Amino acid sequence: MHRAGFVNIVGNPNVGKSTLMNALVGERLSIITSKAQTTRHRIMGIVNGEDFQIVYSDTPGVLKPNYRLQEQMLEFSRSALVDADVLLYVTDVQDSPDRNADFLEKVRRMSASGTRVFLIINKIDLTTQQTLEQLVQYWQKLLPEAAVRPISAREKFGVDALMEEIKDALPECPPFFDKDQLTDRPARFFVDEIIREKILLNYDKEIPYSVEVEVETFREEDALIRISAVIYVERESQKGIIIGRAGAALKKVGTMARRDIEAFFGKQVFLQLFVKVDKDWRSSRTRLRHYGYDLS
Repeated sequence: MHRAGFVNIVGNPNVGKSTLMNALVGERLSIITSKAQTTRHRIMGIVNGEDFQIVYSDTPGVLKPNYRLQEQMLEFSRSALVDADVLLYVTDVQDSPDRNADFLEKVRRMSASGTRVFLIINKIDLTTQQTLEQLVQYWQKLLPEAAVRPISAREKFGVDALMEEIKDALPECPPFFDKDQLTDRPARFFVDEIIREKILLNYDKEIPYSVEVEVETFREEDALIRISAVIYVERESQKGIIIGRAGAALKKVGTMARRDIEAFFGKQVFLQLFVKVDKDWRSSRTRLRHYGYDLS
């Protein structure tokens, strides 16, 4: 008997969805920062065993969109409700349960209709036992058909037990992907994401959210990967901020990104970064489609 299925991870921003995804997959596929809207795409990670294949999907945090990019991000989250064999709705000990109530109501209806839903209370290392017990009771009343599971994805507490429950919840099915496949994304995508993560870590206010990264060349040699990437911003003034005085800010981002890219691929990397303006790209359907956001 072989089990296989799609396990989709959804929830509000900053509750630890990407940390949980990485912990379950055992690889650092999703970038992680303390800023909201770190995850923009639906990212797939595949875990294989002799008798199972789990296809995880990390999704952007559910939000009320203010511009077209955020609309596309919300669509990625909504799409995860459609094709899930198992749904992981992630909250945490500080999350407001009534935030994005419409989306949560869709999760409740999925659970009531028979889809296996796990309500994950994350970051339990940041609260007391009494508060945690109150949260468990609250969520059990709100989603009575869901399985409530307190965990700490960062500390990996409860993750292994959750993994075993997910395996048991999968339908009998042959694998969807080759058994040696880790993700559906190409190598360039992870380079884009690593560079964007460093921008999120090094710049404040609106700058990280106005940025898109695109790898122009990715050439792999025997002992070296040569990469050229462009950081796109929406306005000329943002270009100067990204570059910094005498190029210092851009150099810092490049150094940090290169180290993580080398760790990801296990090879030495030569990385070139350029900064260009793509005016108002977050509101342009054409540009969003070019960057891989448009679902249509």
